[in-house]
Amino acid sequence: MQAELAAEGFLRHRGLILVAAGGAVAEGGLLTLLAPNARSIAPQVTALPSIAAYHDLRWLFTDTQSRLWFAGLVVAVLVARAALDVTMLRLAWPRGMPAPRVSRAFVSCATLTLLAWVLLSPAVTLAFGVAVLPFSWPFLAAFPLMLGIVAALSHGGVITAWWRRVPPARAVLWLLGSFAAATVAAAVITHLSTGEALLVAALTGLVNARAWYGLAVLAARVQPRPHESLPAKMLFSLPYAPIAAVMVVALVVGVARLLFTGTIQLPISPASNAAPAAAVAAAGTGSGTGSGPQAAPAPVAAVAANASAVLVVGGWGSSCCDAADGLRAMLPGVTVRQFSYVGLNAQGLPVPSGASADDLPLPALGDRIAAQVRALHAASGRSVAVVAESEGTLGVYAMLARDPGLPISSVVLLSPIVSPGQLTYPPGPDGASVSEAALDELNHLVGGMSPYGQSGAQNLLSSVSEFGARYFDDMVTAAEGNGGKSVRWLAVVPLADAVTLPECGLPPGVIVVPAFHGGLLGDPSVLPMVSTFVSGRNVTVAGNGQMREAAELITSAAAAWRMPDTDSACPSAAK
Repeated sequence: MQAELAAEGFLRHRGLILVAAGGAVAEGGLLTLLAPNARSIAPQVTALPSIAAYHDLRWLFTDTQSRLWFAGLVVAVLVARAALDVTMLRLAWPRGMPAPRVSRAFVSCATLTLLAWVLLSPAVTLAFGVAVLPFSWPFLAAFPLMLGIVAALSHGGVITAWWRRVPPARAVLWLLGSFAAATVAAAVITHLSTGEALLVAALTGLVNARAWYGLAVLAARVQPRPHESLPAKMLFSLPYAPIAAVMVVALVVGVARLLFTGTIQLPISPASNAAPAAAVAAAGTGSGTGSGPQAAPAPVAAVAANASAVLVVGGWGSSCCDAADGLRAMLPGVTVRQFSYVGLNAQGLPVPSGASADDLPLPALGDRIAAQVRALHAASGRSVAVVAESEGTLGVYAMLARDPGLPISSVVLLSPIVSPGQLTYPPGPDGASVSEAALDELNHLVGGMSPYGQSGAQNLLSSVSEFGARYFDDMVTAAEGNGGKSVRWLAVVPLADAVTLPECGLPPGVIVVPAFHGGLLGDPSVLPMVSTFVSGRNVTVAGNGQMREAAELITSAAAAWRMPDTDSACPSAAK
């Protein structure tokens, strides 16, 4: 048998190559017509079974119809996927070797797909949540979860009795090769014309075909295990592959729990990694960011005389009212006040609040920020610069969309939520969609693990699904002219958040820093940028061009593993 397999050649399997490459091109062409921003996931349609299962499940979750409709789609997609996998397997099988029976292979592939869907559903739910509320932490949890599960099931549906075996190292390597090819393809497809993108899809399909062939050769070599005794039979009958995949889920959940409790701490936004304060230049008073030579900062007295009052809006889990202390220390003589998610007291001062007060619907959050902007304007007699982080940026979008004409001089967005509501979940005919129910359940689970309570961010998620995209689009328009007056703006995006950005390129007024999402309000290397900008001066950061290029590359590569982007439009500011 070894001699026969050695004489076998991949290029002789023309049918396999045609189906693998042709399937990727067919989906790529269809998506180019219907959803151009989603075409980067097209090559995965003919990938190895576990990767293809993740591809299919994401498409299923984009549908927001009733549960009955979803169940019908699941059955239809399951049959189609099992049939395609069986076709690929038989086309890849070494010639002269007895191939598995069609019926047995079909059941094996269908079982693998169902198991993968069940185990991957938390990862896809996280990916769906990222499409509703785009920030990097859920994606950074979903990605290793997905990769670990598909690797644990890399031999699924192909090798005989695959569920009783841990994946062979060679099977994992073939899957990782297909995974890497899909990632590289996504990184370049976004920047190519239609013809070039379809060529890349075809080449990625060729890699998929080679992986199928390698796995088929491996399966043909695997011999059934002899069961010489009852203990051996019991031992070899254990479902090792599902157990390994479940262990991946348990590991990710355990690490998340340790992160929430503070047992594991990540170096979030370390000052040593971000741009140093010396790289921040003061140059003139125009809007946006500059690239000219550095200049000496203006005297403190001049800054205090000319600067606006500053309202600092913290992000999710922030407490009032000490998050503005770092910025307040850098702006002596300037009125700096922190926004309270609870509201103002009778004296017009922010009410202290804990970390669980920020689960607010966007309209209420926007109106609350607007009220505190007016109160600060009345108390200081100056226009107001708003510095918002993470969830606070969503509130700023809502505020600008709902209340134009506020006395705002500038807006600084730290770890901004860009293009929220890429996917929504309007309820189906029976009152709820499967994706909504899954997201609510995951939100409840994560809320129970976190310090923020069982409800998690349910009110925020629901309102972002309903209003997020519209408020963001309105904000882009308002940033160009708020009540006839131009509003200066600056966005500081952590590099980690590049995994959630739309594939539209970054607008000019964006600085990228090597950091994780959140925590920039307390980063001593970011605060000089903020203080410089709200003082009316431009900000220049050395090396920002390279960081922007890195962010755009990460965005394109990550698109391969996010939810399909079915929106063909980009935010106008990014065009």
